[in-house]
Amino acid sequence: MLTLALSKGRIFEETLPLLKAAGIEVTEDPETSRKLILPTSRPDVRVVLVRATDVPTYVQYGGADLGVAGKDVLLEHGGEGLYQPLDLQIAKCRMSVAVRADFDYAAAVKQGSRIRVATKYVSVARDHFADKGVHVDLIKLYGSMELAPLTGLADAIVDLVSTGSTLKANHLVEVEKIMDISSRLVVNQAALKLKRDAIRPLIDAFSTAIR
Repeated sequence: MLTLALSKGRIFEETLPLLKAAGIEVTEDPETSRKLILPTSRPDVRVVLVRATDVPTYVQYGGADLGVAGKDVLLEHGGEGLYQPLDLQIAKCRMSVAVRADFDYAAAVKQGSRIRVATKYVSVARDHFADKGVHVDLIKLYGSMELAPLTGLADAIVDLVSTGSTLKANHLVEVEKIMDISSRLVVNQAALKLKRDAIRPLIDAFSTAIR
């Protein structure tokens, strides 16, 4: 049995065509089913639904043989014990720094001020500002990042941006792009050896579908 870990939402939706290219169709809709383990058209393949941030952990410790996780999640996780054979080129967005429209970010950075930054991507933010030589106090939040500058909790946020419409609606502006983000296929290293005959064709089918 092959177990694939996916998170609900955009990653799930955009992985479906890749699975189809490999001859696999998920036979239940995660939005209407209450099940956390979904069957597929192949009796030897199942999908487990987990939180996006938990996908690398499930794969690392063998709760799943393989999974699909955003680069953002993998950077925070560290990627230990994971083989990352493919950038699937799905769920694309960017990791950026954003501030209130009336906050002079360039001046604050130039003056060497200490900036308070709210984010759930603490490792990425720490590395980014350290590389720039900017002093920051990092505040870890798990959701609604846009609120932090609006309430005075932080001067800036580091978050994922796709269209920028949420920032705009909350009178925030993107001042710096840190990196482009997309989702990767991650495979448990032991499973790659033990279930090679089942996993290899899947990786090849995904690779062909991307091209």
